[in-house]
Formats: sequence, C-alpha cells, structure tokens
Amino acid sequence: MGTRSGGLYVGRRAAAAGAALLVALLVALLALSALYGRCRHRQEAAPPPSPRAPGPAAPPPPAPAAAGSLRRLPRHLLPLHYDLELWPRVRPGQEGPFAFSGQVNITVRCLQDTDAAVLHSSGLRSRGAAVRGPLSEPGAAVEVAGLRQDEAAEVAVLELRGRLRAGRRYVLQLGFQGPLKEDLDGLFLTRYTDRGQSSILIASQMEPTYARRVYPCFDEPAMKATFNIRIIHDPSYVALSNMPAIDVSEVKDENGSLWTVTTFNTSLKMSTYLTAFVICDFDYVTRTERGNEIRIWARKEAIKNGYVDYALNITGPIFSFLEDILNVSYPLPKTDLVALPDFGAAGMENWGLLIFQEASLMNVPSDDFTSRKAMIALIVSHELAHQWFGNLVTMNWWNDLWLNEGLTSYFEYLGATFVEPKLSLDKIFYAHIVQPILREDSGTARSLSQSEDKIKGSFSLMSLFDNITYSKGASVTWMLSGFLTEKLFIRALTSYLKEFSFSNANQDDLWTHIQMVIDAQDEVQLPAPVKQIMDSWTCQNGFPVLTVNLTTGTIRQEQFFNKNNRKSTDSYNNTWIIPISWMRNGSSQPLTWLDKSSKMFPEMQVSESEYDWILLNVNLSGYYRVNYDELNLKKLTRLLENDPKAIPTVSRFQLIDDVFALTDFGYVPIETALELTKYLAREDELFVWNMVLLNLIPDHLESTLKNHEVYPLLKKYLLKRMLPIYHYYAGFIRQNADALEDDYFAQVYLEKFLATACWLGLQDCLDLSSELYAKWRDNPEYKIPLLIRKTVCCYGIAMGSDKEWNFAWEMYNHTDSVEEDEDMLLYAMSCAKESWLLYRYLQYGLSDTLFSSNCTSVIISHVVTKDIGYRIAWEFVTENWPLLSQGYGHELLHDVLKLMGRFVKTDVQIQELQVFYNATLEEDEREAITMLLESAKLENIERRKLLIKVANWLEKNVDD
Repeated sequence: MGTRSGGLYVGRRAAAAGAALLVALLVALLALSALYGRCRHRQEAAPPPSPRAPGPAAPPPPAPAAAGSLRRLPRHLLPLHYDLELWPRVRPGQEGPFAFSGQVNITVRCLQDTDAAVLHSSGLRSRGAAVRGPLSEPGAAVEVAGLRQDEAAEVAVLELRGRLRAGRRYVLQLGFQGPLKEDLDGLFLTRYTDRGQSSILIASQMEPTYARRVYPCFDEPAMKATFNIRIIHDPSYVALSNMPAIDVSEVKDENGSLWTVTTFNTSLKMSTYLTAFVICDFDYVTRTERGNEIRIWARKEAIKNGYVDYALNITGPIFSFLEDILNVSYPLPKTDLVALPDFGAAGMENWGLLIFQEASLMNVPSDDFTSRKAMIALIVSHELAHQWFGNLVTMNWWNDLWLNEGLTSYFEYLGATFVEPKLSLDKIFYAHIVQPILREDSGTARSLSQSEDKIKGSFSLMSLFDNITYSKGASVTWMLSGFLTEKLFIRALTSYLKEFSFSNANQDDLWTHIQMVIDAQDEVQLPAPVKQIMDSWTCQNGFPVLTVNLTTGTIRQEQFFNKNNRKSTDSYNNTWIIPISWMRNGSSQPLTWLDKSSKMFPEMQVSESEYDWILLNVNLSGYYRVNYDELNLKKLTRLLENDPKAIPTVSRFQLIDDVFALTDFGYVPIETALELTKYLAREDELFVWNMVLLNLIPDHLESTLKNHEVYPLLKKYLLKRMLPIYHYYAGFIRQNADALEDDYFAQVYLEKFLATACWLGLQDCLDLSSELYAKWRDNPEYKIPLLIRKTVCCYGIAMGSDKEWNFAWEMYNHTDSVEEDEDMLLYAMSCAKESWLLYRYLQYGLSDTLFSSNCTSVIISHVVTKDIGYRIAWEFVTENWPLLSQGYGHELLHDVLKLMGRFVKTDVQIQELQVFYNATLEEDEREAITMLLESAKLENIERRKLLIKVANWLEKNVDD
C-alpha cells in the first residue's frame, strides 16, 4: 500500500466541465486497469518489474466475502485430524472446463450430544456421506439420514438417525466435487508462459474462508487439527503441500489412464486457512538453514536466469533472525516458497508452503539497487514472520486479525533491515507505515480490534484486510515496543508464543503476558495496567492529537478529526493513555505519560528565550500528532533555519507532516505550515523533501497548479530551496549514478524530486533529461539510470519533437523490452507537447493489434494529467465513449463517481456532468451523483480560498 498523496491544492480556475470529467476518468480508468491486469501488448515472459517504494507487505486486494459466509459453527464437534485426498482432473494442454474431486475423512471429538454434524462447505457437490464411530467400538457407525447443503450459510449438514455422544470420537466421511476456476481463490487454475510455451498450474488461496470451497471442513481459525494430505495429479507435474512428500505412487482412473499420487507427511496442528496445494511444472533452487530445507519454485526460465537467487539468499537468514530474537524454533522440516505468475496477494503465509506473486520474489541478478531488494526483503520477511504470528499462534477469531497482520507487519521491517542493513529501519518504517496510516486513520470509523459479535453474518471479512489492520497494527506495536523497551517486549512475545503454540489467542492474552513481564521487573513503570493502556489504542477508532501550551506546560488531548466538518464534533470524545517521548533544547528527557484529557507538566514550561524549545513524540515513537503553541513552533522554525540537524531527521519529517495535516483539518492556518518550509535550502534529506513535495505538489494535481497564478510564485520559492540538493544528486547522475545504489531513498524518491524540478522549469533539469534521452537515442544499448528513467524519458520527449516520440514508440515495441520499461514508456509518451502526437497516441490506444484493452485506460490516464492533455483526452473520450463504455461499462462509471468530485468547480460543470451521466446511468443512480457533485463543489470552494492564502503568503515570502 503505497503512500496516499495528501495535499492542499485541489482548485483550478476556469476549468471546463469536460476537463473535470476527464481527470476523474483518468483515475477511474487507471484503477480499472489495475483490476483487469497489467497493461501488456504481448504475452512474453519478462524479468520482474522494478518496484519504487514498498509499503507494508501483502494486504490482499479487497474482495467482498459472500453474504452469510461468517456463520459460526455449532460447538458440538471439535476436529482433531483430516485425511484429505484431492484430485484435480487436469492434463497438460487441456482447454477446460476443469473440475476436481476428493475425499475427506475428519476425526472429531463430540463435545455435546447431537443428531447432526454441521461443517463448512461452499460450491461443492458432496456425496457418500458416512459417520464411523464411536472409535472406541470397532466397526461402529451412525447412519446418515440425509445430507443437506445450505449454500447461503456455506454449510453442509449431515442429519443422523442416531446421536453422537459427548466425549466420544467419530470420523465424518465425505466425497466431494467442485469446479476448478481461474479466479485465484480456493483451489484455482492459472495459465502462464514459460520458455515460449503455454502452461497451466494449480494452486490454492484459502485465507480467509476459501478452504470450504476446496473440501468440507471446520473452517474457523480456532478449529485447528492435523492433516494427512494426498494429491493425485498428472505425472508431468510435481505436487507440493504444507509438509514434505513421503511417498509417490501411481493410480489408474476409470479410463485406465495413469496418474501420480503424492502423499505428504502428517502436518502440525493448524487452521484450515493455512492448508495449501500447488501442482506445477516448475524448477527450484534450494539451500538448508539450521535443518530447514528451503526451496524456491518458479518458472524454469526464471530459475535459469537467477531471478529468485536473492530471495533464496535472504530467506534462511531471516528465519534464523526470527528464531533467535523470538527464542522459539521453527517447527517444520522444510519450507517451500512458490512464485506464481498470477496470484491475488503479494504473498500468503501457508505453513511450509508460502505462495507469492512473481514480482514479490524476483529480481534481475545484475541489478544491485536496494529498492528492488528492499521490496522483496519486506514481503518475504512479512510472510516468514507469519510462521510464528498466525501459523504457530493464531487469533481466536477474525476480530483480532491484527494479532496476525499487525505484529507481522512490525517484524517484517526488523527482518528486512537485518538482511539489508543499509536500510534505515526508522526512516522506512515511518515513510511506508506510520505516515500513510496517520493520513488514512484520521477519517476511519473502525477500531483496530473489533468486538467478536460484529464479525458474523453478512460482514465482509475481506474489509478487515486493510491498512488499519496492517499498518496501524504495526504502528501501535512499534509504540508498545518503544515504551516497554524492546528487551521486555520480546520477552513477553516469547512467553506468549510458547504458551499458545499450536493454539489460539486473543489480544487480552497478549496483554496478560506483557503484564506478567512488567510485574516481574522494576526498570519500566507504567501508569496503568497494560490492558487499560493498550485497549485505548486498539478498541477505539482514530488517534489523538496533543495540543501543547508550553508557557503553562499544559498538554491536552482530543481525537484528531476534521474541524472543517462541523457536524463531526459531537462524536469525538475518546481518550488515550499516551506515552510522550520528548527532548528539550536537544537533550532527550525521561518518558512521561498523558493519562487523562488534560494535564500540566511543570518540567515542560519554557521561557521566552528562542534557545529554550521542546520537541514531543521524538522520532515519531507514538501513534499521534502534535499541535504546538505558536511560541514553540516559531522557535522550532528558527531552529530549522539556523541548525536543522538539531532536530532528528525523522522528527523533521514528522514536524512537517503534522503541521500540514493540522492545516488540512482546520487546526492551524496554512501560513503556519508554510513558515516551516523556509529552511528547506538547508535540508539535505530526500526522505524529508519527499514529504514536503507530497504536501505541496501532489502528483495528480500538477496540471491544476501549473495553470493557477500560484505556479510562478511556487516556482521561484521552491527552486531557490531545491537547488543545493538538486545539484548534489545531479552531479551523481552525470558522473556515476551507480554510486547511489545503496541510497534507498534516492532510489524511491529522487524520481519525484527530479520530476518536480523539471516541472518547475529548472533549465538544468530539462537539459539533463534531454542529454540523457539523446544519449539513449544515439545508442539504444545505453541504459538511462533506472532511478530517474521515467522522468528523463518524459522530459526528453516533452523537450523534443516527433523524432523523440517516435523513438520511444519504437523502443516500446522492441521485442526485447521488459515490462518495467514498457510501463515507463507508456507514461513518457504522454508527455509530448504536440497536440497531434497526443491525439495519435490515444488513437493507437484503441487498436486491438497494438495494445490490450486495459492499455487504453492507462494511456488515457496518463494523457489527461498533462498540461495540454486534458482537452485532447476529453474530445477523445466523448468521441469514442460508445466504444469505451462497451469495454468497461458501469464499473468504470461507478469508479468515476467516487473520484471525480475533487475536480468540480461551478454550477455549470455540475449541470454538464449531470447531463453526461443522465445519458449513461440508470435513473435510480442519478440522485446519489447529484449529492456527490454538490458536496464536492462546496469542498472545492473552500480549497480555492485556501489557494488564495497560499499565493498571498508566497508573494510576501518568495524573496526570503
């Protein structure tokens, strides 16, 4: 999940209604292109893409769970063991439709007398139901009167003629059949190309509730059992599951055809959502770490080219790091990691058989750039941490999903920085985890931990797999580790893991083990019981802002909310128990606590002296924002101008982000935030600069700003401050860009910085882009440095003519071009300044022979953001709307409705947009559109007022 662009500037003078529509269309079309797959104009195997800025690993894309899928099973039966056979009826070269069959025998203990056995089953046709037992009586059985399938509740009910007796063990026997689809859920089939040949494979994704689509089971996380698994498959494939294979034999089907039978060792006790199966024709690389056989499987071409070698080299060390820090051994004898060409999440932690998207595991061996490796290290570390948090100890129910994902998202950064020590742990954690979720959580209505009774019935379980669960969970964990000290925190986690191994826990169990560790020592004193402190962070939505008066030493807390929305004030009355790390005049002070709504801290009172200053929440150690009084903020502003290094880098990042967020939500005037930017000529950290640019110049609003009178003022003000750091990095680019390979933030943020400098018209930046692009034109073997390639190509084309554009088109269609270069060139070709070139480009986008259908949406989305592109794109879309709507239909329109509001300015635009939608939407959808547009209009009026204030401030300060 990437950083969500914040920003102040949404308004734009005198924009046409068509432009407003098109800018909305761009975002919607781009979103749909992601939904329907990557933009590719041919289906060749390619090296892995180059990610720019990794975020928290692995929140899967949201997909609604079926209504009724969270019906809890009766507690009459407890599963102990599964004997499971799966037989996907798939041969190489088959076209389908495909299906699978199987047999499951489930040993259960009866906890309460019952005349029915209820278990989960969805989309399966069951047959041959039988019940053996009680097992203490050889040959005994209970007759099954009927087998009833309730598809709405996703359960199968075995109605019995006798009763199952409490305390006895039985075996439930069921045969089943199901469809094998290409939907990436449950047991699925996917097609891919390897070494020029089309192939198919079968894999699984069971989390959260898809195991019931594969075999009848007790599909709840707390109903753990052991598994004996047997897979019948075509002899040309290899079968993988959670445990090592212990036998390979043959069997003939009803037609006498031979199939291979792979039998696996008995699993550890685990939840159904962790069972996993892969049937493929892949190769692998392997190494052993502390007796754990690690294999990484991928397409044969990828293995041969060494694309997974880096992942293999870090997997063992991360395992060892986690074992050592947690003091709990990994209990399996093997670990398989499989890179699938098509998978619905970045990765899935199935015990012993981890499944990933290819891009999550692969890199080109010759590429030493840290950003690509960082992304792989983060995702691999996340899924390996799950082997303890989620697999060994699993949450009781989905309401405490953060115990799986939040703790794991915390440890993913520890593991990644262990194997890539050049990464700065605190900086990447704040940039990719804390800052984005603070932006998102300020508007959420959901707490981290939900009450158990909410997660039932038609609740969309996939909605919990979001940034609140992952990033807020990680941020709160970071804060917890900080005020406990890492030593005590890890000691408590070790106790927690050992107590609940092969079992389940809720968050109160974690609090109990932390409390036990706290009570056994006297170094760390807490102001309240651990449960009371932590429930204030996990059971309440949102987070606090501390308002500070350092003349009196008073700190007041309230929930951070949007004060511009006056209707919201009555509902925000939460109180947190807040750890406050702080420094005075550069010296760290002892941790203190705010445990009520307001409190006086005499030690924080400051004098009038400009050298007497306070900084709270040092290095963003707590999950909250700080609103300083005017006096202290002026002192910090002067301090930044005189000696910016006196404030730690992360705290500079935090200070700027906080004050812009406070401005956005109506706590402080925009002028206060802008005052903090005066010092930037002395800021040499791209990490901080990126935060400034995200707030001042959001990517999607560049064309809006460029056509407003604020642009020349912003240009003069910012370029003066950007020049020192620009020349520093431009020197590397001209002389030796490879010297930046270990500078992670240069790799992920220099592109944005350079693009801004060019956008502001810095001649040296434009010349540099033209030089490097011309060098590539003269010698296509020359590689423009990857970390700035997109910007160089964009402005190389923008500063050139049709010759430069045609060269990019030629390179895009080059047979050897890799996917990352194709994506970059798709964007760069939209940078042309000649109208006819952009119109021709859009026309190319409609061609089935040149592009896949989703490329059309990507091209439109790129063109519409450019200075001259929105008018051209508007004409193109209106002229070709029947063709476009045929390709995307109502899904496109619904996305447009969600995203277009920010671009609406006048009643005339409202009316013209309404006319457009009246022609394309059903009557019952129009009222909602009107309300959305009216609301957006009011919002944009306020933002235009804000933009005038920005321009006025810049006029007064542009020459400072």
